[in-house]
Parts: sequence; C-alpha cells; structure tokens
Amino acid sequence: MTIALYCVFVAAILPYLVVQYAKYSREYVTEGNRAPRRFAEGLTGAKQRAYWAHQNGFEAFPAFAAVVIIAQVLGRAGPAIDALAVTFIIARVLYSMFYILDWSNSRSAAWFLGVACVLGIMGVIAF
Repeated sequence: MTIALYCVFVAAILPYLVVQYAKYSREYVTEGNRAPRRFAEGLTGAKQRAYWAHQNGFEAFPAFAAVVIIAQVLGRAGPAIDALAVTFIIARVLYSMFYILDWSNSRSAAWFLGVACVLGIMGVIAF
C-alpha cells in the first residue's frame, strides 16, 4: 500500500478528530449527544469554527480520495503522488488549526495549498 493511500485514510478520519474540539464539553456529554446537530447550531467562537472546519473536511475529502485512488488504479502512484498526498494532509491539519484560531488569511492559504495538491495529483496522472 502506498503512502498516498494511507493519506486517504488519514484524510477520512481527520474531520472526526477536529470535531472533538467542538464537542469537548460537559454540556455535550449531558445534553448534546441527544441532539448533536442542535448542539452544533448553538456553538460560538473557536468551537463553532472547529465544527465548520470539520464540515469542510468532508467537503475536501472526495476529490482527494478520488485522485489518489485513480492514480493507484492507473498504476501512476509513486513518490510524486505520495509527496503531494502528505502535503495535502499537512495543509488540511493547518487549515483546521488556522480555522479554530480564526486566522482567516492563513486558513485560505492552507485551503489553496490543499486544492493545489489535488490538482497536482491530477496533473501527475494526466502526464
């Protein structure tokens, strides 16, 4: 199994790790688990931003997973795709951290880096 495929697994679980920050509270344990979506609607500040980062993680995942799997199926997986996949994971971790910290410009830069990685993998596949 290639490093890029391991990165697909990491990208799949990353949103669940990020949302733990949003849910970490006594209120969630006692009441939030009964209606987690209603609980999330009441979040504010850093916890709200963590929830939003969690949602964006699910939005970013399909394209990343698709290009890595396509590269694998086509036999184009290799060091370049592995490097781009690892960079994607780093970008997504930074994206989540910057979102929680409310560093919007840094968050946008991390988001663009992640998109560039997906496009880069597509480029490696195509050429």
